[in-house]
Amino acid sequence: MNILFATSEAHPLIKTGGLADVSGSLPRAIRNAHQDIRLILPAYPAAVAGARQLKPVAEFSLPGSKAPVRLLQGWLPHTRVRLYLVDAPEYFDRPGNPYTRPQGGDWPDNAQRFALFARAVCAVAMNRTALDWQPDIVHCNDWQTGLVPALLSLETNRPATLFTIHNLAYQGLFSHDRLHSLQLPADWWSLEKLEFHHQLSFIKGGLVFADHISTVSPTYAREIRTKAFGCGLEGLLEHRKTQLSGILNGVDYQVWSPGRDTLLPHTYTATRLAGKRRDKAELQKAFGLPARPELPLLGHVGRLVDQKGIDLILELLPTLLQQHPMQLVILGTGQPELETALRAAATQYPQQLAVRIDYNEALSHLLEAGSDIFLMPSRFEPCGLNQLYSLRYGTPPVVRRTGGLADSVVDASEANLRRHTATGFVFEQADTRALLQAIERALALYRQPERWRELMRTGMQADFSWKRSAAAYIDLYAGLLDSPHQYRATA
Repeated sequence: MNILFATSEAHPLIKTGGLADVSGSLPRAIRNAHQDIRLILPAYPAAVAGARQLKPVAEFSLPGSKAPVRLLQGWLPHTRVRLYLVDAPEYFDRPGNPYTRPQGGDWPDNAQRFALFARAVCAVAMNRTALDWQPDIVHCNDWQTGLVPALLSLETNRPATLFTIHNLAYQGLFSHDRLHSLQLPADWWSLEKLEFHHQLSFIKGGLVFADHISTVSPTYAREIRTKAFGCGLEGLLEHRKTQLSGILNGVDYQVWSPGRDTLLPHTYTATRLAGKRRDKAELQKAFGLPARPELPLLGHVGRLVDQKGIDLILELLPTLLQQHPMQLVILGTGQPELETALRAAATQYPQQLAVRIDYNEALSHLLEAGSDIFLMPSRFEPCGLNQLYSLRYGTPPVVRRTGGLADSVVDASEANLRRHTATGFVFEQADTRALLQAIERALALYRQPERWRELMRTGMQADFSWKRSAAAYIDLYAGLLDSPHQYRATA
């Protein structure tokens, strides 16, 4: 099959979160399964600098761009995945991350930027860019590509479309006047199409018009059809439930594996764990904590936002740090009020708590390796990757039973411990009482070294490789080609 994989970020070219990890790993796994998958994303400066063998291959005009748009062709580093970068300097050659300005806040022209990107994807999808190649499937990811299925629905002889939701909370909402300025069909301003509470919703372009919708875990696919997790779109998703499925994300074990991780000072395996103890000492040193090998060291890395349950951790800190001999390290950036509260708490408990307000890839690897227990008390989690990394690094996670966390972590109940299937600690309610009970269960088991090592090793031996996930996507692609497209061109 020919597959065009459209995304707004991909590791190692450009990354703000888990979408980049998926976009950098899944296409490679699908390519390794002998499918002709090609990756397309905007030509940000970092992407241009990081791509291999990049050269211009096409130039074309698009609505919304004053100058012709160039298509650059190269290779995703360390893969056999062909890469296309949409080169529109007016929109993508700028500092900051893909969505926000260096000084903070969204780029004010994000609607124009990602509408232009969508039109460029459609030009490639319809073989209008002199590539002499047309995909059978266009696989779109999150709101930044939401207009692609909508625009392709206007075409005859178009490819099939798949739209993957990585996080429904981010929807690409813009004012009504954008509909006209982006030269979109007037009849798209309706509840059945792109209007959402008097705003233009890019994500609805994917949810309404794509032939199939997927999410990044089976549980999240069920959750988003409920009011608690549907972000106002649960009715639409319930309506499309027969075209909705969930495939759990995978892990690139070439990058995330403690036995070969080039970012770790000391590597280790499930049968040779000495390196993990040395990484713990390095982590304590890096965060300025006392070298106390006997204390359990808990870690958290990720976006510091309410979704991740950071406020629950903050509320628990006095109880945890005053009643339990332990240390805690936290790495991430996010909501300013949460960052400020964490800094204040670290000042109050300097011997036990250390916080780095930073995005640091190398340090995140060290935190996964050097921590004894990983905290991930998310209120919702479409898939989550850090719990998968934690399992491989022998760092049993404490997670809430939601989304991909529910699909990947087996609770250390007595029954599961006896069956040798337990890999972590799972709690139900998003409150401090439930989280505290789970952490205390983890601390109690940590004091039983033999049982703890077995828990570690069970998690380290679990297989969450992309090979498994890629096979599920290939089956989904094949099924799409065997069934008629839902949306045909309008006369």
